[in-house]
Order: sequence, then structure tokens, then C-alpha cells
Amino acid sequence: MTHKHFDGRFELKFLAETGTFEGYAAVFNVVDRVHDKITPGAFRDSLAGYRKSGRLPPLLWQHEALEPVGAWREMYEDNHGLFAKGDLFINDIPLAKKAYKLLKENAVTGLSIGYRTQESYLERKSGIRVLTKVDLLEVSLVTFPANERARVIGVKGAASFAVQDDVIGLFNKSLQRAAAEIKKDIAACRLNASLRQAAVDALKL
Repeated sequence: MTHKHFDGRFELKFLAETGTFEGYAAVFNVVDRVHDKITPGAFRDSLAGYRKSGRLPPLLWQHEALEPVGAWREMYEDNHGLFAKGDLFINDIPLAKKAYKLLKENAVTGLSIGYRTQESYLERKSGIRVLTKVDLLEVSLVTFPANERARVIGVKGAASFAVQDDVIGLFNKSLQRAAAEIKKDIAACRLNASLRQAAVDALKL
């Protein structure tokens, strides 16, 4: 069996600036450029094997076996597709830091799985090959997915970081205003003290 790639619709969400992200590595019943589609349950046995061994498929860059950029921490099937959550090792691997930046800037927008077909059938009318059981080998971040719908449709974490920056900015401005008010109060107190002393001196005269 040949090692092939399949690009499902990738929905990406960053969870933190540590390089952690999550999304869908594949979406069921989406036809790719070579007329393949994956059905629900296709990853079940392969994922069960990974769970039994205590590991998950490699997180690669552009399907390069010598370019792992992180690790998948969680992976499972739901009604939508193959969900995956992973960490890019941005503090230890320069390529991982580059990949993270490209993802956040929407420059790299694809995710692709590497697999071997185990069970499939051909739809006669459409000519589409339906993959019902696959051996999942790896999941990669890619620049050019075979499926045009395999694109990042939202980097939700970036907006939350912007909100945090705004909050910090407002807080800093509030501190500055408070400092200015305190200075004014101190100046007023000093002025009042000076006026009181002047009045006392005048009375003495």
C-alpha cells in the first residue's frame, strides 16, 4: 500500500502564545483534488492502535519525515471529522517558531494527513473513491493542500490576544491619569499650606 496524503477542511484555533493549537485535520465526506473522500469511522482502528501504544502520529512540516515541529497531544474522531490538538515547539525548534508565525499570519493555511488505504470502494456514478478504513501515519502543516477547501478559516486566538493588549493599554492609561491626579492633589495641598502660612504671617504683622 502506498503512502498518500489527504487534505480535509482545517479549522484552526490558537489557545495560547505557547504554540498550542487545535482544529480538524480532516473533515468527513469532503472530496479532495484526486476524487477521494473519507467516511466517519475510517480512523477508528488506527487511532485505537495509537492509544494502545501510548503515542500519536507525528506532527510534521510539509510531510517531511525529518522535520517534526511539535507533537499532537489529543486526536479523535467526532461527527465532523478528525479533531487534533497539538503543540508547536516554538522555544526549541526554529522551524516550529517559523510555522507558528506563518499560521498566525494566515500565510500557511493547510493541514494534511499521511495515510495508507486499508479499505475503500469506488462510487460508479461519481467516480469518487470512498475511504472507509485508513492507516494514519502522520499529520502535517502544509502550504498547498490538495483540497482547496483545506484552509484555515479562522485564527481565533489572535483576536483574544488583541483584546488583552487593549485591556493592558487601558489599564496603563488609567494609572497615568491616577498619577496625574495625585500630583495635582499634592500640588494643591502644598499651595493651601503656603497660603495658610502666608495668612498666619500677615496676622502676626
